[in-house]
Amino acid sequence: MSTPLEGAFASMKAERRTGLVAFVSGGDPTLERSADVIRAIDEGGADVIEIGVPFSDPLADGPEIQRSSERALRAGATLRGVLDLVGDLRKDVAAPLVLFSYANPVVRFGVEAFAARAAEVGVDGVLLLDLPLEEAGPTRDVLVGRGLAPIFLVSPTTTGARVRKANDLGKGFLYAISRLGVTGARDQVAGDARALVDRLRQDATLPIALGFGLSRPEHIRDVGKYADAAVVGSALVAQVARYGQSPALADEVRGFVRWLREGASA
Repeated sequence: MSTPLEGAFASMKAERRTGLVAFVSGGDPTLERSADVIRAIDEGGADVIEIGVPFSDPLADGPEIQRSSERALRAGATLRGVLDLVGDLRKDVAAPLVLFSYANPVVRFGVEAFAARAAEVGVDGVLLLDLPLEEAGPTRDVLVGRGLAPIFLVSPTTTGARVRKANDLGKGFLYAISRLGVTGARDQVAGDARALVDRLRQDATLPIALGFGLSRPEHIRDVGKYADAAVVGSALVAQVARYGQSPALADEVRGFVRWLREGASA
């Protein structure tokens, strides 16, 4: 029996379309409104939803996502609160849900306790951005033991040996960073993104979702020529920032995701 993430990528392949992985910070602008945002992303047609756990000392988050974390933290969001948020909305959301966090909050929560709670509320996958591959085995085993897919990042500087290790330890998909540096919407897809994915294919069997810098339908169409899915984060987070105090927040987010999804297929 396939997992929700495996099923999502199998559907994309069967339908011959590029998947849309949407990132948003959990608890932004508040936990209550964040639930409306995540439901709207699902209704807009995202194939996978990544929920960022707000963290005070990010490494790879660009300005938009840093500010979204700050808004969520000011509103009282915590890892426990984000897990409760998933539990509250899980029944309303069809797309697989992936928690995107740094290792520190999870270690402080307790890896075993985190995995148990994440599985209980309906999380499907976990990506710990700064968890070194060399030290990932024990955490990976705990996650897999609870039915959670461990997801790993690979970048233009990841060697073939490390790609194979990330592929062997991971489940669901590999998250490929299209460019070095921090997240943030760009005008164009990185020029060497296709070469990166082609190289990763030589050492990986998992589906590949490409992210960092993607913000428009044409970006997704471009990425779909060589990757399985495109990840849009900062541009979506910017929509939450723009309409965070407006009654139209959920409508605007739903419309933005629908624009990405339908435009990518045009």
